[in-house]
Amino acid sequence: MDERKWKILSSEYLIKRPWLTARRDRVELPDGRVNDEYYVLEYPTWINVIAITEDGKIIMERQYRHAIGETRFEIPAGVVEPGEEPLAAAKRELMEETGYEGGEWSLLMTMAPNASSMNNLNYSYIAKGVRPTGTQHLDATEDLEVILMEKKDVIDLLQAGELRQALMIAPLYKALYNGLL
Repeated sequence: MDERKWKILSSEYLIKRPWLTARRDRVELPDGRVNDEYYVLEYPTWINVIAITEDGKIIMERQYRHAIGETRFEIPAGVVEPGEEPLAAAKRELMEETGYEGGEWSLLMTMAPNASSMNNLNYSYIAKGVRPTGTQHLDATEDLEVILMEKKDVIDLLQAGELRQALMIAPLYKALYNGLL
């Protein structure tokens, strides 16, 4: 199968910061056309977790998201650190954000957050039978509330449009569709 891959003729970083890296590529398309300005945002790999407690509750978080100026419900999520495997990052983030760990873990799906302009992947895991074993260890900029919900309540949030993060909505719907919740 022809991959129709573009050839990078040159690349220039416009900004390189811990949470924002942007570059401008000059690319040649398979038919020979040249695009002088194709912008790519470089991000680390992300993870998120649908965590289900031993008694069947779904762990949700409620936190403010400054970019959209709203406080919304989400599932636990975070960044994969350099040299860290996605599953290890998912387990670490769940423990840090919620104080829950253990259970049976499986990869639910892998998504590209925005394949046209972002270079990273997002790994979504489902963890069944997690239990509280510690306390939250939030990053300096994190301020979130952990809420245990019934499946019906999560479905109600989804149907009412109360979740805004597409990378969290997709795995929740997939888990529901496949009977995993």
